[in-house]
Amino acid sequence: MGIVLKQSLRNTMITFIGFGIGAINVLFLYTNFMSEAYYGLVNVILSASLILMPIMAFGVPNALIKFYSGFADEKSADDFLGMMLFLPFILIIPIAFLSYFASDLIGGFISQKNPLVNGYLWYIFIIALAMAYFEIFYAWARIRMKSVFGNFLKEIFTRIGQTILLLLLYFGIIDVDFFLKALVGLFVARMLILKLYAYRLRMPKISFTFPENTAEILKYSTLIILGGSAAVILLEVDKVMINQYIAIENVAYYSVAGFMAVAVSVPSRAMHQITYPLTAKILNEKNSTGLLELYQKSSLTLFIVSGILFVLLMLNLNDIYALLPQNYSSGIQIVFWIGLAKVFDALMGNSNAILYNSDYYRAILFMGVGLAVLTILLNLWLIPTYGLNGAAIASFIAFFVYNSIKFFYIGTKFNISPFTIDTLKVIALLGSIALIFYFLKFPFQPAVNIVLKSFLIVAIYLGVLYRFRISEDVYGMLRNFLKRS
Repeated sequence: MGIVLKQSLRNTMITFIGFGIGAINVLFLYTNFMSEAYYGLVNVILSASLILMPIMAFGVPNALIKFYSGFADEKSADDFLGMMLFLPFILIIPIAFLSYFASDLIGGFISQKNPLVNGYLWYIFIIALAMAYFEIFYAWARIRMKSVFGNFLKEIFTRIGQTILLLLLYFGIIDVDFFLKALVGLFVARMLILKLYAYRLRMPKISFTFPENTAEILKYSTLIILGGSAAVILLEVDKVMINQYIAIENVAYYSVAGFMAVAVSVPSRAMHQITYPLTAKILNEKNSTGLLELYQKSSLTLFIVSGILFVLLMLNLNDIYALLPQNYSSGIQIVFWIGLAKVFDALMGNSNAILYNSDYYRAILFMGVGLAVLTILLNLWLIPTYGLNGAAIASFIAFFVYNSIKFFYIGTKFNISPFTIDTLKVIALLGSIALIFYFLKFPFQPAVNIVLKSFLIVAIYLGVLYRFRISEDVYGMLRNFLKRS
């Protein structure tokens, strides 16, 4: 776990800094500097772009990570990398033609309930294209075990850019139309910067010679499109579908609540940057002992961090909403359901990396497609009936089913489980802390209450983890920290 911990700690720090900047943007700048309707529009554009992105990427990011370590000679590796650069154009070109010739039809469909959305189809296309190639160049860097700079661009660069744009908007230096165009520019710039970095790590050598296993690579990439699209649909389709049923302002309210809940998944996002290529390497080496160890340690470590973040979030939620504009304060159920789904996701450890990099990826991809369909159907039913809370419940049900299937499938095929007796200890510890502090109220200002309660909770939590050595990795980090102090 040495290389995992080293880069995961750096990535976690970057991801938390990025999340902090994002929190300022989402909770304070967007909510105060931009109208609710336009903030909803920003979220619709970004969510639609994320849904389109896996299709444009053509499964290349995952294929890079899965197959690169299997090439023994430089010539084959160069042929493979060159093919990966051009493969996405198989779908990008048809999508571009469709967007051009059917722009009125598509724009009319996505703006049935909210006419404001019409006219921004090309914004969605360009951002999706930039996101797709960003992920390709990010995977290009990660196969060289270099994930930190890409993570910085992913988590911090565009958020700082949005902070600057929001401040310019507030002071009247730019208008909303310029803001949206500049937002597109931010994603394009991020992609180009990472391209230069990735090429510095390994410059591509373009040739018209394909690797011997091209058929297998193409088959895998095609199926990954289904899996990647399914995964993104589980995450983003709720915002797009809210736009289809109720006023676009509600997308802004839902997004604020969803952003707070996503805080629970920050550690997972950081650790997965390095566990994906490491898992691929372990599977290629057929190291079953190493696979079990990584599966269990990643699950326990992520659960320890994500679990306490969820408890902190729920116990401080009333005080957090007291700091926001009144219209945004109706998302407690949204935070609960989405946050709970993210905790369950953390419990699964590096399960996605195991499945996507193993010979069993086909089955789970088709399961993912089925669950994406289930997500859409649940939203079609629950959003008209229960509004924003219905979208959150739909997301929780979809994630619960999806992760349950992955858990049982990995257990069946690999005969391993992410859970140990330490998992039960963490559940008991989190439950005890939640029960004690649920009844503890502070009479101070909301910000003071949040800081005070969070400090007490974290101090007790870390103290118990250290005293009883529930996780050797966490214990080691805490011991090293105390020694340096």
